[in-house]
Amino acid sequence: MLGFVRFDDSLKTVLAAESTSALGAQAAFRQLVDLIGRGRASADAPLLARLNALRDRVPEPVRLAAARSLALMEAPVALVDFFASDTPDVIAAALRAVRLDSDDWEALLPRIGPIGRSVLRRRRDLAPSVVRALNMLGAHDLVLGYAPAGVQNGGACDPIAEQAGPRFEVAELVRRIEAHQQAQAGPEGDAPSPLTAFQFETDAAGVIRWLDAAPRGAVIGLTLDHRDAGWAGAAVDGVASGAFRKRAAFSDARLVVPGASAIAGDWRIAGVPMFDHATGAFTGMRGQARRPRIDERAGHGDERTRAAVSEGLRRLVHELRTPANAIAGFSELIGRELLGPVAPVYRDRADDIRRHVTGLIGAIEDLDLAARIDGGALDRRDGVTYVPALLQRIGDDLAPLATLRGAELVLPMQQEAAWSLDPYDAERLISRLLATLLSAAQPGERLTMALISGVGTLALAVVPPAAFALRDEATLLALDDEDATVDEGAPLLGVGFALRLVRNLTAELGGRFVIAPGHFTLLLPAAALDHAGHATTGMP
Repeated sequence: MLGFVRFDDSLKTVLAAESTSALGAQAAFRQLVDLIGRGRASADAPLLARLNALRDRVPEPVRLAAARSLALMEAPVALVDFFASDTPDVIAAALRAVRLDSDDWEALLPRIGPIGRSVLRRRRDLAPSVVRALNMLGAHDLVLGYAPAGVQNGGACDPIAEQAGPRFEVAELVRRIEAHQQAQAGPEGDAPSPLTAFQFETDAAGVIRWLDAAPRGAVIGLTLDHRDAGWAGAAVDGVASGAFRKRAAFSDARLVVPGASAIAGDWRIAGVPMFDHATGAFTGMRGQARRPRIDERAGHGDERTRAAVSEGLRRLVHELRTPANAIAGFSELIGRELLGPVAPVYRDRADDIRRHVTGLIGAIEDLDLAARIDGGALDRRDGVTYVPALLQRIGDDLAPLATLRGAELVLPMQQEAAWSLDPYDAERLISRLLATLLSAAQPGERLTMALISGVGTLALAVVPPAAFALRDEATLLALDDEDATVDEGAPLLGVGFALRLVRNLTAELGGRFVIAPGHFTLLLPAAALDHAGHATTGMP
């Protein structure tokens, strides 16, 4: 009996077929995928190179259909790897149902990129060893990579494995904003950045002979002694001059350096006397200088300069607010899966980003408010605010923060009372004060509030947390750089900034903020109420 051997020349036929036209390329692509997937052709380098050459000429819907067909085959790992380097939709279609051995999956996982691995994390039919390998690669998948626009999808390497391009950083955003600000500023953008601190030493006559900053010429030769008739060009107040004559230490004295250099402007200086160890003779003063805090600056400077600076800050705040809102919105889309299914690890990271950006947006709003107050551009409206309802609403809003700190915010006894303030102004003032105090509270503390009526005023007194109770006003207003400002829930810009903002906003609203031992008090204009509890006319 004669035997017959069947010769399969399908591959030879496909390779010889016309593929220069669009339809020919599509047909050749589908046929090659089918032959390799069904084991009728080996997934060797020449065939994969042919597929890669055809891919750019095959529309994505055709590639999607070919990727879905892998679920009906015992596709080799090389073919799966080929589809895993395509566009995100093709990757998802190929990996959603394809079947591979555990060893093949573990070898493939590092090469398919974070998009492919995110698809596999939603599958429930993978072996435990494959799931463990996916979890081990999870930390790398949370790093966002950047691929240059010139790299084609088909030839792009794994952006995480190859670290292609720079990562997006907040510092880069700030740098670009600063560059834009300087470009808008014109020639004035070349002005030197002001110094913030320097150290100095004087000789026995009080003349400054050394300092550790530049330009030195603006300060070298100045003296702390008012009696020196030859002194000119700068000024110290009587605190520094008197201490020098008495050979005593001093602090928080004033120094003014004229000119337009980086060292010019207002300073606060402190110093200690130096004596010769052998003879005990006075040899001079050693001290340090710093820029005055905002609460130490005079309030009658150049109004046009203040307005210009405030306007610049408001423009910067506007440019920060836009990307911050975009980041918050996009992270919410990811966290709520509004753009499609998302792996739990990505949802958790999106929730963390949204929580942090929400705090950043609050800090941006505070900066905008401070700039408007400083520039005299605060938009004020008349109105009446009913205090009990306002305090109850703010207490409900701050309940999560109180739970976080383990403290309690005790509202005052219910009584009919109202402030002669616009409700929006009153709410942002009271909420900022109470949030700042609550953020420093320790577990078990009770922050008690009380309403006190006066002549034309209605005061809100709050018992501060123990962390604030033993500090004086000057110390509290300068708390920006202390450890108390880094606790979870603390103001992002610092306690000192928040309290200064409360003080300045209170003054703008016609009131007064008093920091006293045991009580923080807001004295605000009261609104008169009739017998039915309705507001009539605001009291002067």
